[in-house]
Amino acid sequence: MPAAPGPGLELRELECFLVLSEELHFGRTGERLYVSQSRVSQLLRSLESRIGARLVDRTSRRVRLTPLGEEFRTSLRPAYDALRATVERARSAARGVEGRLTIGFQGTADDRIMQAIDTFQSRHPGCATEIVEIPLCDPFGALRSGAVDVAVTLLPMAEPDLALGPVFSAQQQTLAVSVRHPLASRTAIGAEELAGVPLISPDDPAPPYWRAAHAPATTPQGRPVPAGPRISTLQEGLTLTAAGRGAMLLCRPTADYHGRRDLAFVPVTGLPDSVLGLVHHPARETARIRAFRTAVADSLRHP
Repeated sequence: MPAAPGPGLELRELECFLVLSEELHFGRTGERLYVSQSRVSQLLRSLESRIGARLVDRTSRRVRLTPLGEEFRTSLRPAYDALRATVERARSAARGVEGRLTIGFQGTADDRIMQAIDTFQSRHPGCATEIVEIPLCDPFGALRSGAVDVAVTLLPMAEPDLALGPVFSAQQQTLAVSVRHPLASRTAIGAEELAGVPLISPDDPAPPYWRAAHAPATTPQGRPVPAGPRISTLQEGLTLTAAGRGAMLLCRPTADYHGRRDLAFVPVTGLPDSVLGLVHHPARETARIRAFRTAVADSLRHP
């Protein structure tokens, strides 16, 4: 007679059975579970003893599930997956990676940013993410007010009370101009040619050093660049550019994302590349922020 079922099931036995039901091979099952083939056999025998019937038929040529094994697998899989998800949520909660993480971005949440968010979300399903746009004219205000937990902002960042985390890959700058502008038909321009173009720049409260980086007052050789209108948002800047009120320096991904029939985007040589960085307030650092910082760094290493 079969042995009477034991007092309770072991998760390792269930895991072993499910892997074996997929592989139908004791050696490959052991490799996936990092155990020996004999240990797989031991776990299976223990599970069958607890249930009181055979779940797997094994011969020298093949491994297959019994009818009861097929039925058991069909019933077990969703319950086991739900249990593992519950355990993972509990582990995330124990590490503090739960609740909500608010992520600010400037300009465009492009593929690089979304990949980092997807990486974080897949690792920490118990933590919801909210993505909000930060005004172009205030790259650091939302962090200081607590409106966002982290911010992906244009660099440079020289704020003593804030901390810079992973830095995204540098991108060539382009000059956004109206399609009616004389430069619109060019395939590229040099930085010195900006001396003849009024540059639209972010308004206060953006720090002066930050504004100067994105709308320089002089060319690299020191020639003055005319000042164009000051703006608060990217959309405001694009609208004024299309209206011919000035031109605007934008990184390549932002230019590609905001392609419009009334704008042309001309690559600029001789200027420093545009760079995005992850910024947070160190006094408000949490497990969520640390986990997101890690996710960003990992996604940048493995794009």
